[in-house]
Parts: sequence; C-alpha cells; structure tokens
Amino acid sequence: MNFTRWSARLPGTQRRAAARGTDPGVAPAQRGDGSVPAARGESGTGEPGRRPEPLPDGVPALEDFSVREILSRLPGLVAVAYGPEHRIAYVNDAYATAFGHRAPGTTLAAGCPELAELGLLPLMDQVLRSGKPRTVKSRRTHGGSYTVTCLPVDTPGHEGGGVLVHAADVTDHADAAARLRASERRHRETAVTLQRSLLPQELEQPDDLRVAATYQPGGTDAAVGGDWYDVITLGAGRTALVIGDVMGRGVRAAAVMGQLRTAVRAYARLDLPPHEVLQLLDGLASEIDASQIATCVYAVHDPNEGRLVYASAGHLPILVRDEDGTVRRADEPTGPPLGTGGWLHTSGTIALPPGSTAVLYTDGLVERRREDIDEGVAALERALSGATGSPQVVCDRLLRSLGVTAEHDDDVAVLVLQHPTRTGPDAELFHNAALDLLGGVEAAPRARAFASGVLSSWRFPVELRDLGVLATSELVANSLQHGTPPMRLRLRRTDRRLIIEVTDGDDHLPRRRRAETEDEAGRGISIIATIASSWGSRRTPGGGKAVWCEFALPG
Repeated sequence: MNFTRWSARLPGTQRRAAARGTDPGVAPAQRGDGSVPAARGESGTGEPGRRPEPLPDGVPALEDFSVREILSRLPGLVAVAYGPEHRIAYVNDAYATAFGHRAPGTTLAAGCPELAELGLLPLMDQVLRSGKPRTVKSRRTHGGSYTVTCLPVDTPGHEGGGVLVHAADVTDHADAAARLRASERRHRETAVTLQRSLLPQELEQPDDLRVAATYQPGGTDAAVGGDWYDVITLGAGRTALVIGDVMGRGVRAAAVMGQLRTAVRAYARLDLPPHEVLQLLDGLASEIDASQIATCVYAVHDPNEGRLVYASAGHLPILVRDEDGTVRRADEPTGPPLGTGGWLHTSGTIALPPGSTAVLYTDGLVERRREDIDEGVAALERALSGATGSPQVVCDRLLRSLGVTAEHDDDVAVLVLQHPTRTGPDAELFHNAALDLLGGVEAAPRARAFASGVLSSWRFPVELRDLGVLATSELVANSLQHGTPPMRLRLRRTDRRLIIEVTDGDDHLPRRRRAETEDEAGRGISIIATIASSWGSRRTPGGGKAVWCEFALPG
C-alpha cells in the first residue's frame, strides 16, 4: 500500500506538494509526465488555476518524510481500510494499544468490533460513495469517548478506494461535560423543587367558585423562573385570586417569588382593596431586591356583586369567557411592574356572571420569539372561546392549544376560575336575604325577627338558628352604637356555611378587646368571636365598613 499517496489527503500535504510542483501520490521515478497541480487545474492552496510558488532551496517536501513513521507516532488512533468491504490495511501503535492488534486483510466488521460499536461502518460507506470526509463527535465505546474523522484515500492497485479513520480520545472532555450536565440537572431540580414548594400545595376552594391552576417549568435548557399563583378565601364569601411573574431565572427568582407570595397572603388578610395591596407589594418588592422586577394581578371576587375587582402591576389582562363563548378582555387600569416605585395603582372591575370563566396567566403562555405578544393573547382568546369543561380541563386545553409542551422555553402558570350556574337541588343550597336598617330602638328587634324567620325558612337546626340570631343581634347593636346610616343586614347561605354581614356608613373598624367587669360595653365582638367559626371586618368602597361572621354548617 502506498502511504505517500494516502498522505495527500491529510491536511497541508497538497500545499507542500504543489510547492514542489509534483503529484504527492506519485513516486519521483514515476513522474515522467512532468505534470504539476496547476496543469491539472489545482494548486497547493486549494485554489483552482493558481500556479504554486516554488519552495525555497533546502526545504524538504512532504514525500521526503516517512508517512508510516508519522502515523505510527500519532497519539490519535489511526486505521486505514481499503475496498468496499473495508478490509484492514494498517492500524497505528495507538490503535493497537487501545483495542489490540488487527490482522491486515480482515474486514472491519469482523476484525474491528469497536468501529462497528461507534457506528462508523455506514459512515465509511458514505465517505467511499461521496469522496468527502465525515466527522462524528464524542461517540462512546469500550469505556471511552472518541471524536472520529473518516477521510477518503487512494489505494493504488485496488479498486474502490479506501478510508483513513482517525479517532481522537475525548473521554476526559466527555466525562467533564457529563459531570457539568449532571450538576446543571441537580441545580435545576433544586430550583424546580424550591419553586413548587413555594406554590400552593392544594388550592383553597371557595363556596361560590370552582378553581384550578397549573404550573409548568421551562424545558431542560431553560432555568426555572418566578411564576406563581394563589387563591385566598377572605371570609364572607369573598375570594382573592393572584398571579405573578418575577423577572429573571434561577433560584434567586424563585426565592423572591416565595417572599412576594407570602406577603400577598398577609396583606390579603387585611381585606384591603386590590390597588392598596399592590401598593404595599410595590414597596416590599424594592426592599427585597431592587434589581428584581415582578408583574402581578390581584383580584377579589364578591358573590353578592357578581364581578371581579382587580388591580394590575404590569401584568397581562384577565380574560373572561361568558356562557355563550364570548371572550372579554379586562381593560385598564394597569400600572408599572412591582419594584419600580412612584406609582399610585388603581382598581378596575370586570363582570363575572354565573356561567362565566376567568383566566389569569403569565407571559410564558402567550409570548413567543419573533411574534408580538398581542398575537399570543389573541390566540389565547380564540382558544378560550372554545374551551369548556371543568377548570382543570380548561387549563389543559389552553396549554395544548398554545403549544406548551415539556420542552417549552419559559415557565407557564395558569389560574382558571368558574362562576357556575346553579339549577335544581344545587341552587337550593345557595340563598341570599337582606334587610335595610333605618336605625332607632326598633332596629335591633326588627333585625332579630328578620334573621329568625329567614333561618327558619332555610331549615337550619334550632341550635344554629339561635346562634345566628344572637350573632345578628350583636352585629346590629355594634353598628347602631358605633356606626352611621345607611345600615344593612345581609344573610347568605352556601352549601358549607352561613354568613351574616352588617354594613354601615362609618369606616372605623371594630377590634376585639378585653372588657373589664364594670364595663357596660365592649363585649359584642368577643361574643361573636366565641360563637362563630370566624369573623372579620373591612372598609367598603365609597366609605363605610362591613362586619361579618361565619358559621360552618353541620355535615
């Protein structure tokens, strides 16, 4: 076999041979035609038609070196095969050390199982057919990893040509890359675990709404983000719903998200209007980390009003689907993201009648590269218009319709709430009754009589009815003494609780205090707190307050 001719395929050999004005694949004694690369339309630089420059005197040409000796000393593994059956012509010392000596003349399929394991035989067929080199990176065999290049070579005296296989051992690099991937995977799993642990493990289920949510982290190539959501029952049948997105990636974003979610739950217990909650969050976000910016929507549902009152800090609009499939988008107001400061947030409203569905979501659901985000929101509107079923089914359908898969490049959080239409026996479990109180000495007896009649018509047990009348009497007496007109008593029954609420025009919120023995007042709220499952108070829009208590229904 003529290794000098094979060496012509090695990088750099054509340039040196052309400089000598000779064909590197022909011995000096055979060069009777005096041909040079330029005469064949070739040059040592690989540029057709360019005449090579002669080598300076004393500079040796490549054919003056022993190619066999060079190949044998290469640290890379070298094997040379000839013919369409890829029979072994030569393996260098490094190859023999790695895989053992290989007898010349045997086929690679039979004599070099390691090359078959590397998947090189089909690749060598391609090299023979195309005459072009091919390279595969980091193939593993016999406990090692190799990057392999297959080059076509001439085989004088044998038809079909041959292939030179050069394998560089990259085991250390491959192992380092594997360790890096494993480390990144562990960090990601830690971040995802932290993210999921900071989200609600089980959503609170209000009496008047059906709620479901889903969170999907980005694909394996994307760091975990700071998407979050929550459902908070406020009492008196009211429910707070919140969804947000902390800008940035990794554990830091998840940690900031956890702090904001905890703060939202604390502020929600104050039963403040949505814009006041966002105002408090805005100041807190800048204190947690001035470099982290978050978007957020905070909404409150009151079953007595049939609407969502919301405030938005740079977040995407709430979408509401009516029972007939019409989709509405919540309008302004929308303020800047949390943490920017210097902005007074305001609240807006959107109707949520029975039979409607509302969707709160993060930008990962609708934002795509090279696409305006409004197009994504419009696509979500189209998907929502045809999405029916339970809230969890709607969540899943929206993810599928928007093309969100396990390989999605961004975190996605979706919160779906439905205000169901109740008919038949289910509707009998939900009742409302209200009475306007004009004040005066007759207000308290009138309220007690009204409560007794309503609770009797709702067929409550005698004990629960008596407790409800007592709570009504105390709430009305407290409003008569400390409040101002107009006053209103409202009784509400759900499938799980009895709610009693009194509103008046004074915005001073009551508090529970210890009454001394000689005090003639101050025991009403303590009595309420003792007999009721829970109680609370809040300021109402336009001035005034509402004081309420709840009783859990038996069974």
